[in-house]
Amino acid sequence: MDIRLGDILVMKKPHPGCGSTQMLVQRVGADFRLCCKGCGHSFMIPRSKCEKKIRSVLRETENSEG
Repeated sequence: MDIRLGDILVMKKPHPGCGSTQMLVQRVGADFRLCCKGCGHSFMIPRSKCEKKIRSVLRETENSEG
């Protein structure tokens, strides 16, 4: 799965703290660092576990390439 820095992940289940389903990707590698868009809570999660919980990936268009 192609996930990049700055992507917003829409998760299958809401964040227990605030109910938001959108997470901002802050670090990519074997682990992801995600930040909840609702309450700002930042946490690390293993890549394999995270990829199972993703419903969709929101990515802004890249205007800097052209």
